[in-house]
Amino acid sequence: MSNPFGDSFLDLICLVLLFPLAGTIINGFLGKRLNKSIVGFVGCAAIGLSFVVAVFVLLDLLKLSPEHRVFEKDYFTWIGSGAFKAIAGLQVDPLSVVMILVVTGVGFLIHVYSIGYMHEDESFYRYFTYLNLFTFSMLLLVLANNFLLMFIGWEGVGLCSYLLIGFWFEKKSASAAGMKAFIVNRVGDFGFILAILLIFVTFGTIDFTEVFHAAPEHLQIGSSVAAIITLLLFVGAVGKSAQIPLYTWLPDAMEGPTPVSALIHAATMVTAGVYMVVRCNVLYTMSPFTMTVVAVIGGATALFAASIGLVQNDIKRVLAYSTVSQIGYMFLACGLGGYITGVFHLVTHAFFKALLFLGSGSVIHGLGGEQDMRKMGALKKFMPITYITFFIGTLAIAGIPPFAGFFSKDEILLEAYTKGNLFFWGLGALAALLTAFYMFRLLFMTFHGNSKMTQHVEEHVHESPMSILFPLIVLAVLSIVGGFLGFPTMSVINEFLAPVIGAGHHGSESHHVSSNLMFSMMGISTGIAIVGIVLAYIMYISKPELPGAIAKRFKGIYNIILNKYFVDEIYDATFVKPTLGVSNLLWKVVDVRIIDGFVNAVGRLTILKGEVLKLSQTGLVRNYALSIMLGGIIIIICSILFL
Repeated sequence: MSNPFGDSFLDLICLVLLFPLAGTIINGFLGKRLNKSIVGFVGCAAIGLSFVVAVFVLLDLLKLSPEHRVFEKDYFTWIGSGAFKAIAGLQVDPLSVVMILVVTGVGFLIHVYSIGYMHEDESFYRYFTYLNLFTFSMLLLVLANNFLLMFIGWEGVGLCSYLLIGFWFEKKSASAAGMKAFIVNRVGDFGFILAILLIFVTFGTIDFTEVFHAAPEHLQIGSSVAAIITLLLFVGAVGKSAQIPLYTWLPDAMEGPTPVSALIHAATMVTAGVYMVVRCNVLYTMSPFTMTVVAVIGGATALFAASIGLVQNDIKRVLAYSTVSQIGYMFLACGLGGYITGVFHLVTHAFFKALLFLGSGSVIHGLGGEQDMRKMGALKKFMPITYITFFIGTLAIAGIPPFAGFFSKDEILLEAYTKGNLFFWGLGALAALLTAFYMFRLLFMTFHGNSKMTQHVEEHVHESPMSILFPLIVLAVLSIVGGFLGFPTMSVINEFLAPVIGAGHHGSESHHVSSNLMFSMMGISTGIAIVGIVLAYIMYISKPELPGAIAKRFKGIYNIILNKYFVDEIYDATFVKPTLGVSNLLWKVVDVRIIDGFVNAVGRLTILKGEVLKLSQTGLVRNYALSIMLGGIIIIICSILFL
């Protein structure tokens, strides 16, 4: 297909942004007056058209030689003040193209799914307005050609997460969850702002291309400036991508509609931190200390969140902690220098995590809103298509070949092993074992075994409509074939992204190791996943009484994990309550008594002055004449005495 607007779709990259923005404006201003069918069509068409443009942008980029696959389009000078200059411009390269394809492709399926899932909601138009704005913000984040414009998109997804998590704001828990996400992300964003300031002070620019080209000249490997810049950037990534210690907002984000959870967890917000680290790979490579910090935080988060997922009973919360864990895997890969491996897992994770969240939404839809897995069971016969697609997603995230998650997760473990980091390999392997266990625990509790539904629920349980099932089927196919993008013998994504990442950091070093080692590691990782699956089968199908017995036998440990290691309670005691105490002190003492007291005192004094002065205002002319005469006499006497 030829481009009717010019020689290249690269020149029309702004359309990828403008379509979702147009959808936001149309539904935002006119949606309340439009039919729901039109609202849904506008919302979906906006993202679908962006995806089409993104595909043609990819094709145009592939026509160029690898070393020339960077295209920048400057539109106008956004900010100019002294030496500081920020251009409103977009950058297209292999990394940004991969991201916009994931955001618009998976995002389009989530939008289509939302038509059926949210059709009965009274605020249908508001939902699609927020969803389009969310997608626009994420696309701006990944297409920006400088740090400040990226930050605008960064803040945009933060705003939209607040709006969508608290979409049902009538529920106190939903509004509180939205506020929690907003506040926790502000902590990380403060680090990002400081990093941007330090980058400008160091390089005299905030443009990506200029900064990354100048980095080897301005920074020394291992220098303190490189460490501070990258650590501050990583603080922002930790907040946005929900890593230790700023992960607590993401599980509570389940208060929003399920499609929102899928969009946040699979295609947009939580992947932003990983994208930012990969985009800044030149800076991170110059700070080995920060790379170690990234790997430690990622590996620890992967294991920590996976352990919490073992005992959660809310189907969406299990998937939420799974996301925290899987994002940790991505950071582990980046910290080890496998930036492309991290992006590869980001792509496959988008497929199977969107599938799992939308599958859980199908279950919740079929059960009339029920989310507790202890009240499910035997859904396999009631919802066969949902079950098959969910089963595929579970196999993918568990790391069973040939599903997508196997290839990307195996690449991360191989990355750790080939670089001699057995500690990190152990963290990743143990997290993989726990992942396989808790995901098949979810599958068995939800779809297998005996029904634990009430009679009323069981009589009304039903398979979801095609508007919900179609995205599940497409994502299931992607979860099967997506892994072959990075398979060592056909590493399409590896070769495509290599020019952006830079020499020496081309993802996994699997192409440098022997075939025997590579297939041995594949066998080990598959064996680890199978062990987790077998344990889940024994405990939830073969001997369903076993989990209760273990929980009773290890009651203390079980309660700690069940209560998520009491991290929220610790944060509440350490940060929230002291902050509220200081705020109340400032309010009741400083504000009410001191500031308001001073202002009120001035007001009372003015009133008193007026009350006194009004006594002299009688309205009688003779009194005013007497006052004038007395005043004149006083002036004459004073003049005689003092002159």
